[in-house]
Amino acid sequence: MFPVLYFLALLLSAQEVVASPEPPDAPAPAATPLSQHELGRKIYNFRCYYCHGYSGNAKTLAATYLAPSPRNFTSVTDAELPRQKMLDAVQNGRPGTAMKSFRNVLRTDEMEAVVDFIRTEFMQKKHENTRYHTPENGWPDHESRYAAAIPFATWEIPLDTPWEKLTPAQQGGKRLFLGACVSCHDRARVSEEGAAWEGRPLSYPRNNYTPGQNEVDAVSSASPYARHDIAPRIADLTAQEKHGETLFQANCSFCHAADGTGRNWIGSFLQPHPRDLVSSPVMDTMTRDRLRETIRNGLPGTSMPAWKHTFSDADIDAIVAYVSRAFHKLQD
Repeated sequence: MFPVLYFLALLLSAQEVVASPEPPDAPAPAATPLSQHELGRKIYNFRCYYCHGYSGNAKTLAATYLAPSPRNFTSVTDAELPRQKMLDAVQNGRPGTAMKSFRNVLRTDEMEAVVDFIRTEFMQKKHENTRYHTPENGWPDHESRYAAAIPFATWEIPLDTPWEKLTPAQQGGKRLFLGACVSCHDRARVSEEGAAWEGRPLSYPRNNYTPGQNEVDAVSSASPYARHDIAPRIADLTAQEKHGETLFQANCSFCHAADGTGRNWIGSFLQPHPRDLVSSPVMDTMTRDRLRETIRNGLPGTSMPAWKHTFSDADIDAIVAYVSRAFHKLQD
C-alpha cells in the first residue's frame, strides 16, 4: 500500500494555478526569457517541489517514501536527460512511478517553461531555489536558532545515535530536533530502521500543542484544525467496518479528516475542498456503488486520485462500509 505522503504528493500536483487574464482586447505581451523563467519557477514551486525538492535535489520527506525515488535534477546533465524526454514525462507521466501526467493540468507553454526552468536552474547552474524556512513563512533567524538541530534534519547525524555518543552540543540539537522539527522531518536518517511505524495522519500546524490525558483534552490547546484529527469512536463495528476504519484513517483522513468533515488543515486549503462525508448535501444522495466508483477511479479535476492500484475491491468495500457507518448512511 502506498504511504499517505504519496497521496499528498499526488494531490498537491493536482491543484490548479490560476493566472490573471489579460483584457479581451489587449494584445498578448511577448514573453521574455525572464518572464518565462519565472513562470517556470512559479509552476515548479507550486506543483513539483514536494517530490523533487525546493532545489531539484529530491531531498524531501515525500521522496523518502517513494520507490522509485523522484528524479534528482542536480545529479544529471543536459545530455543524460534531454529536454524532449523531460517534456514527455511532464505531458504523459512515467508509468510505474509517482510522476503523473500533467496533460490536463498545464498548457503546452507552461510545460515548456517548467522544464526549461529545471534545466537552467538545477541541471546547469545548480542554484538553490525558494526556501521554506524564511521570515515570511514564520521562521525568523532559522539558520541560527536551529543550527544545532540542522544536522539531524539534513541526515548528517543519524537520529538514533545513542545519547552517550553525542557531544553535549549534539545532544542539545537532538532535543531541539525532537521538540521542534520532527513533525515534518520525521524521516530523519537512522542507523536501524526497525519496525515500520504505524502511520496516523495529522493536520499541521498544531500550534502550542500540549498533551492532555487524552486527545480530547488536548484539543483546546491545539490548532483549530486539531478537533478534526480525532476519529469517531464506535464500539460495535463489524470486522469489515473495522478494516475500513483502518484503511480510511491511514489513507483517506489525510484530506477528508479523521472525522470525515474535510476540515483539517490539508483539506481546508485544497481546491476544490475534499468532500464532507458527514453533512454534505451530496452525501444525501450518495450510493454505495457511486462511492465505490469514486474511490476506485478518482474524480477528474479534483485532488481525489484513483485508488484501484492501491486498494483491492474488498478494501474499497470495507472503506465504503465504514463511511456509511461512521459518517453518513449510504443508499444501497
